[in-house]
Amino acid sequence: MIHSMTGYGKSVLQLPNKKITIEIKSLNSKNLDLNARMPSIYREKELSLRKLIANTLERGKIDFSIYVEITGEETTTQVNKTVIKQYIKQLKDIVDGDETELLKMAVRFPDALNTERDDIDEDEWQAILNEINVALNNIDIYRLDEGKALEADFRIRLKNIETLLEQVIAMDPERIEGVRERLRKGVEELKEKVDENRFEQELVFYIEKFDITEEKVRLKNHLDYFNAALSSDDSNGKKLGFIGQEIGREINTIGSKSNYAPMQKLVVQMKDELEKIKEQLLNVL
Repeated sequence: MIHSMTGYGKSVLQLPNKKITIEIKSLNSKNLDLNARMPSIYREKELSLRKLIANTLERGKIDFSIYVEITGEETTTQVNKTVIKQYIKQLKDIVDGDETELLKMAVRFPDALNTERDDIDEDEWQAILNEINVALNNIDIYRLDEGKALEADFRIRLKNIETLLEQVIAMDPERIEGVRERLRKGVEELKEKVDENRFEQELVFYIEKFDITEEKVRLKNHLDYFNAALSSDDSNGKKLGFIGQEIGREINTIGSKSNYAPMQKLVVQMKDELEKIKEQLLNVL
C-alpha cells in the first residue's frame, strides 16, 4: 500500500499549568529534510526526536513543532530584589525622585530580572513523547489516505495506457500492410522492373525494422509490474519511478518505429497518461 509524502498530524497535551501542542507537517522531497522547532528546555531531546521522526516518516520535507502555552501561575522569570534595591539606592543618590518612577527605571537595568532554566521533568517529557507518537500516528494515517487516492488515480492511468496499447496491437497488422503498400507503390512509380523474390526479401528486412512486437510485450509486462508494486506491503516511490521510466522507454520506441499517423496519435495519448503518473509519483513515499 503506497503512502503519500504529504501529510499533517497534530496532538494536544493539557498539563495542570501549561498546554503543549505538537504539529507535524510534511511535503514531498527526494530525501528527509527535517526542520524542528521547540522551546529551548526541550533541545536536549532533539537528536532522539529526529531519529524517531526519521524512522517513522522516512522521507519528505518535514516541519516538526512543539508549542507551549503557560496556563497556570508558573514562570521561570524572577525579580532580582537585591539588585533592584541597589539600583534604586544609587538612583536616589543622583536624583530625588518618586519611588515608583525610580522602580520603573531600575527594572530596565541589567540583571534586574533572572530567567532560570528548569531541568526537564521526565514524567512530563514522557507524556509529551506519548503525544508526539500520537501526532506521528495521525500523520501516518493522513499519508495512507492520500496514498489510497494516488493509487486509485495510478490504476486509472495504467488502465488507460493498457487500453491504448490494445488499440495499438489491433492496429499493427493494418500499419504493416500500409508500409508494404507504400513501398510497392514507390517501386512501381520508378517504372523499373524488379525481381519479385528479391523485392520480398528486401521488404521483409525493411519491415522488420518497424516491428514493435518486443516493445508491445515489454510494455504490457511493465504495466503489470507497476500494478503489482502498487499492491505490495511497502511504499516505494523510487521503485515506481524506475518502472515508470521503463514504461516511457517502450512507449517512445513504439512511437519512433510506428511510421503510421493513427498509431502515433495513440502513442501521444499514452505519453500524456504517463506524464500524469510521473507528476503524482513525486508525492509517493
